[in-house]
Amino acid sequence: MIFELRHLTTYRYQRAVNFTRCALRLSPADTASQHLLHNDIQITPKPASTGERVGAFGERILGISVEVPHRELKIEARSRVWVERRALPAYDASPAWEDVRDAACAARSLDFGSPAHFLFPTPMTPLLDAFTGYGRDCFGPGTPIIVGAKALSERIHRDFVYDPKATVVTTPAIKAFAARRGVCQDFAHIMIAALRGLGLPAAYVSGYLRTVPPPGKARLQGADATHAWVSLWCGEALGWIDFDPTNALVVGDDHIELVVGRDYADVAPIDGVIVGGGEQDIRVAVDVIPVG
Repeated sequence: MIFELRHLTTYRYQRAVNFTRCALRLSPADTASQHLLHNDIQITPKPASTGERVGAFGERILGISVEVPHRELKIEARSRVWVERRALPAYDASPAWEDVRDAACAARSLDFGSPAHFLFPTPMTPLLDAFTGYGRDCFGPGTPIIVGAKALSERIHRDFVYDPKATVVTTPAIKAFAARRGVCQDFAHIMIAALRGLGLPAAYVSGYLRTVPPPGKARLQGADATHAWVSLWCGEALGWIDFDPTNALVVGDDHIELVVGRDYADVAPIDGVIVGGGEQDIRVAVDVIPVG
């Protein structure tokens, strides 16, 4: 499937901003199951300087600085992406989760995709007994790794209410866990914390969902903006497999990967600093259109 993506972010400021420096993570990933055909990022006002670099987990980061006074900043990314995810084996034929845990702990590589990067707690995905206990219920002795992860994803979907007003990007995962409501970011953090508590390497994935579902299919939660889900390392043979707890899915071709990191702090589409501005209003518009 080929998708056309449009991601428009507009900042409007109470007073003029004299200087802006941003890091943009708006180039979809190029992987074995996803090929980036085109990517163009337009910034208004025109930046005084730009520079591209590769981030800690292989992501493309465009650094910009705007050095003219402005009351509005527009960042528009347009991309074309081909997606075809591999067929998975029978879920119950996947290795036992304990074997995956042991293999991850023995990993010696520090390449971008090494499980070693995704075993440890972060400020947004702490190791807490509440999370570990919640995940352990889905991973009995010898449970195949995909079976357990799918059950955990479905449990989160069943137990939590999707509520965009319940949390913000800085809400601690434990608060969303206690309230049993939140958005895709919260559900991904909770699932990651639960998996890491069991010794399983889990990554945070930022990306998109197709905006218009196929005929006869329900529209997925989270399709109006960037989405978030979980990538779980399932052993050397299977590698990384993605799970969407917001929609209780094993991720397929309707998901387009943008950036992978340890938690949201690693993958924010735009972050940076401004000088001046006062209060600001931020609007984000995302379109994901299948074209063939």
